[in-house]
Amino acid sequence: MMEDLTDQECAEQLYDWRAPWNARPSQVAPLGDWRYWLIRTGRGWGKTRTGAEWVREQVEEFGRTRIALVGATSADVRDTMIEGPAGILSICPPWNRPEYEPSKRRLTWPNGAMAIAYSADEPDRLRGPQHDAAWCDETATWRRMMEAWDMLMFGLRMGQNPQALVTTTPRPCKLLKQLIDDPLCVVTGGSTLENVANLAPQYVQKIIERYQGTRLGRQEIDGELLEDIEGALWTRRMIEAHRTNGEGVPEYIRVVVAIDPAVTSGEDADDTGIVVAALGTDREAYILHDATCHKPPAQWAQRAVNCYENFRADRIIGEVNNGGDLVETVIRTADPTVAYRKVHASRGKRVRAEPIAALYEQGRVHHVGALDALEDQMCNFVPDHMDGSPDRVDALVWALTELMVSPAPAQATIQLVDPVRI
Repeated sequence: MMEDLTDQECAEQLYDWRAPWNARPSQVAPLGDWRYWLIRTGRGWGKTRTGAEWVREQVEEFGRTRIALVGATSADVRDTMIEGPAGILSICPPWNRPEYEPSKRRLTWPNGAMAIAYSADEPDRLRGPQHDAAWCDETATWRRMMEAWDMLMFGLRMGQNPQALVTTTPRPCKLLKQLIDDPLCVVTGGSTLENVANLAPQYVQKIIERYQGTRLGRQEIDGELLEDIEGALWTRRMIEAHRTNGEGVPEYIRVVVAIDPAVTSGEDADDTGIVVAALGTDREAYILHDATCHKPPAQWAQRAVNCYENFRADRIIGEVNNGGDLVETVIRTADPTVAYRKVHASRGKRVRAEPIAALYEQGRVHHVGALDALEDQMCNFVPDHMDGSPDRVDALVWALTELMVSPAPAQATIQLVDPVRI
């Protein structure tokens, strides 16, 4: 009985992750001689908490001494895996909480065990260090996925049974398919609905009820790994085959920012599609950034102008069929000096999109890094059978039409600087 326990014993019970009042059975590490544990579930299932508790258990129960924490970016590791509300610092008991040294990217427990933070954007940092365990978070969004994974695996060689936990919302990608097929990998699936008791009621009402039953909901809520759908103009394989991490790309002849504006505002309005694309000296196209947002006109206009400046674009392209002169007006208000051209959609979405899809089939378009939301919409785009507005796809089509289908005369080569986060 709890009333018979000391204060310390009560505290220990509260921090016992395997106790039935804490973890659900699916959140407890599986038994057996496995190498990888893949948790591919919907958002809000409890992946971060499970990962943080697994790391803690490796230190306290299994004597791990050097653990790799790998996220999509350094900020993701810090803000989610370490300092987040379900991160390692939050879930460790006061009497065994590690010391965090951000400058050294290091957590150190009282017993000397260490967890080192790594960004998947910098796979070379994983070249050399050795680890006996690793927690990899939101792996399906890693921009340099296979490079980072390979470097991590080369160093996962300490101890008798080095293991890696992978927590991610699933997207079709090489690594997830590779893990699912690996006999040494245990796969745990799950839905957001399993954790409804710990989610905000508004989240359940606005997000889950809106998307449940849709294809996007099956991925983001139910945690399904979806394959390509019949009739879609783009496939995952088509995009993945010609993706680049940004190394070795040619200089750019032209850079444009394309806008597909939302013509209404408010919570139920469409997003404003904003895509940055470039034409290389190799006469192939490079998709650099997706800045699509759900904001009022003045804010999406400023966002587009920021892209124009940060990527040293030579023109903003804006569709005006629905917005009339609104697009140019708000762009000029944000910055009257930008080069701007309006475009009219005289043909349907299918007719405009099919030549662009053909460029992808020919291998003439390259995505620079991961552009998850844009790629999700592309691979779900079945002309005449799509719910909602394909805002990102429309902006992509306008950008590539400008660069590749009806390009303007070539201008001086542009040297692209490193863009700031928009």
